[in-house]
Formats: sequence, C-alpha cells, structure tokens
Amino acid sequence: MLDTALKAHHHHEMKPVEALAATAGACPALGIVACVLGVVKTMGAIDQPPAVLGALIGSALVGTFMGVLLAYGVIEPMGNRLKQVIDEDSEIYLVVKQLIVATLHGHPQPLVIEAARAGISSHANKPDFGEVFDGLRGK
Repeated sequence: MLDTALKAHHHHEMKPVEALAATAGACPALGIVACVLGVVKTMGAIDQPPAVLGALIGSALVGTFMGVLLAYGVIEPMGNRLKQVIDEDSEIYLVVKQLIVATLHGHPQPLVIEAARAGISSHANKPDFGEVFDGLRGK
C-alpha cells in the first residue's frame, strides 16, 4: 500500500516536469514555423535590393534560433532541475516508509533508524552514524 501511494504521489508531482518536457519538444518546431513564415515574407519582397532581402532572411532565421535556444538552453535545463528537486524532496517519504516497515517487523530502534538513514542519498542531509546514536541518547 505504501509503495502504491508513493508511486501515485511521485507521478502527480512529476506533471510539471512532463509539461516542461513537452514545451521544450515543441519549441524547435515553432521556431521552424517562424522561419518558414519569414521566408514566405521574404519571397513576397523578392524584388527588393539585397540589403532588404538579407535583413528579411536574417529575421526568418532568428525564429529557428529562438526555438532551439529556448528548448535546449532554457526550458529543458529548467525541467531537469525541477525533476532533481522533486526527486530529492520525495526522499523523506521513502525514509518514513523505511521507518514504518522496520518498526512493523519488530526491529530494535537503532536498527530501524539506521535502515531509514541508509535510504537518504543526499550526503548534505544524511546524518552520520554517530550523530544518529548521539540523538538517540539525548546528547
């Protein structure tokens, strides 16, 4: 039951990441559409001098550049970082699960706490073995 609840919670939390991934995937295509529209506008002004045509072609290519830049330089990295944050934040639920399961199995309190401590992957948030047992002794 705990595994199912944790999986459902994590699935729900990942919805914004999925939305960012879809947006990142669509940006290059939108850039190509902008480029094609710029080329169509350029073809409408085909009788203009080269300086004008160059500016129109350049502005058409900016659409492609912006689509690729936003997708791979902004939105995708933002989605990856958001996924990292969500994964790190969800560790507490796995720790609590370990505490509950080990307690229900009747393990001694130090072993229960060590089982939960071992589930913390972040070294910054993970107390060392001595800190845990000092806390148990009230120090």
